[in-house]
Amino acid sequence: MNLIQRIPGRAYLLLGVTIFGAANAVTRQLTELGAENLIDGRNPISFCNVLFVGNIWALVIFLLLYYQQINQETIKKLSGKDWLSLTSVAILAGALAPALFFSALERTMVNNVILVSRIEPPLVLALSIFLLHERVNRWVIIGAIVSFIGVGLTVFIPDPNREMMSMASFQIGTGELMVAVGAVSAAVATIISKVSLRNISLGFFNIYRTFLSTVVFFIIVTLLFGIGHFMDIFSPLVWQWMLLYSLVIVVGGQFCWFSGLQKSSASEISLANSFAPIAGVLASYLILGEVPTTPQYIGGSVIILGIIFNQIGVSKVPSQPSELPPLDRSTEDIDRTVGFKGV
Repeated sequence: MNLIQRIPGRAYLLLGVTIFGAANAVTRQLTELGAENLIDGRNPISFCNVLFVGNIWALVIFLLLYYQQINQETIKKLSGKDWLSLTSVAILAGALAPALFFSALERTMVNNVILVSRIEPPLVLALSIFLLHERVNRWVIIGAIVSFIGVGLTVFIPDPNREMMSMASFQIGTGELMVAVGAVSAAVATIISKVSLRNISLGFFNIYRTFLSTVVFFIIVTLLFGIGHFMDIFSPLVWQWMLLYSLVIVVGGQFCWFSGLQKSSASEISLANSFAPIAGVLASYLILGEVPTTPQYIGGSVIILGIIFNQIGVSKVPSQPSELPPLDRSTEDIDRTVGFKGV
């Protein structure tokens, strides 16, 4: 325990970001593993099965970790507005955004999913400024604008390897469009969290979000594709791999991330978060052998430039150690800025 306590917060943050960054590549690798173990010609580790079973395992793990926060006293404190906000966030960030990200992984390269999802932080910043009247310095704003431009270059520079669709006079990849819509959904959920959910415990929030998002996702898929879409859901192969996935990506990643939050300053948290796209691209190369394309190199370079501007802005803000208590609800706001974490 003494050795664990001596590990610096930055090490926890970087490890957490690395684990989260690998989520997309690991998800794609699992589906390819399923393609090698077909059941009557069907892939048992489909994206729908991965999301559904992964959420179930995550729910079980969250219940084991936070069961003490599920009690009548906690529930009685929640107002109708709290329940409405919780439900909205669960649907937007827990069901809609992950479903769109998973669907995008079927249609485009993992690197595109990683880079395009970076529109979420600029969107959250813009919504925070215009709706919540938060004050930030000009370097942070410039960084957000540059990163947004980088995402645009990744999306709109023609790439013959992408499934494209027309929007007005533009051509945009179907997968990239799904990621963009998912990022908007997650950004809106973040703003709702900032406004309405600061006083709700993280444990209860995670349990309710995971439970409701799993139910909503199951209902939507059943209505769209029929119950037969989940016919391979009880395959031992799915449950074994998703248990490992949930333990490493969901629990391991969040443990490292929250441990780092409690021991790090705001600038250190922001710096670690800036490595998320780099970790994701490296993971897709090491795990999948996915080499970045020209649009990804161009867009990714501009995104990194935006991150540098953002870091300059963060460095100009007086740095104070983070005094967050273990698993405080306010860390959930920072937690969302890491981006897609698999479930």
